[in-house]
Amino acid sequence: MHRAARKLVLTPLLALLALLGLAAAPAHAATWSSSEQWGTWPNGGYTLYNNIWGSGAGSQTIWANTYSNWGVWADHPNTGGIKSYPNAKKVVGRKISAINSLSSSYNVTVPSSGAYNTSYDIWDSNYDYEIMLWVNKTGPVGPLGTAQGSVTLGGHSWTVYKGSNGANEVFSFIRTSNSTSGSVDIKAVVDWIKNTKGWFGDVTIGDVQFGYEITSSSGGLDFRTNSFGVSFS
Repeated sequence: MHRAARKLVLTPLLALLALLGLAAAPAHAATWSSSEQWGTWPNGGYTLYNNIWGSGAGSQTIWANTYSNWGVWADHPNTGGIKSYPNAKKVVGRKISAINSLSSSYNVTVPSSGAYNTSYDIWDSNYDYEIMLWVNKTGPVGPLGTAQGSVTLGGHSWTVYKGSNGANEVFSFIRTSNSTSGSVDIKAVVDWIKNTKGWFGDVTIGDVQFGYEITSSSGGLDFRTNSFGVSFS
C-alpha cells in the first residue's frame, strides 16, 4: 500500500516538473545519479563520470544502477561544439605487448535526433595518444583529422581518421554503419596502429572509456547503456 500510494503522489509531480522543463533525471529510481559537472561514481572496478566539459553546455544528469547499466538525460542547446562525454571507464594499465586479449561489449538505446556519437575513448597511460571507436553517430558530427582509408578490424568495418588536437594524437575509427550492440576486439585495433601503421610504439594502455559524445540534445534526450563491459588478460 505504501509503495502504491507513493507512486500516486510522485506521478503528478514528475509531470509538473517535465512541463516546467525541470525533469533532468530519469523517472525510475537509480542506485546513483548526479547532475554535477564532474560527478563520479566508482562501481565494480569501473568509474562512471558525468563529464560536462564543453562550452555552452546545458543541463545533464547521469544515473546508474551498475557500471554496465546506466544512462544520461541531457538537454544541450542546438549549437556546435562537443558539450559532454558521459562515460564508464575501466583502467587497463598494461603495455600492448603484455596484453593477450582486450575486448569489450556494448548494448545501447540512443535517440534518433540530436547530434552525438556513441564511442569508445581509449588512452595510453601518459595521455599522448587517443583512440576513438565510434559505433554509431547521429546528426552533424564528424571526427578530427584527415581520412586514412578504410579497414575491417576488431569485428567491424571502419573509416579511419588521423589528427591532433594540439595536446595529443587522435586516431578515430568511424563504423561504416550504425550499431547499437556488439563486441569490439580492442587488442586487434591497438596492434594494427602499433604494428601495421607504426603510429605509436609499445605504449601502456590506460583508460578504456565508453559513452556518449554529445554536441546537441535540445529539449532533453535519453541515452541508455543497457549493458557494457571490458575484459582483458
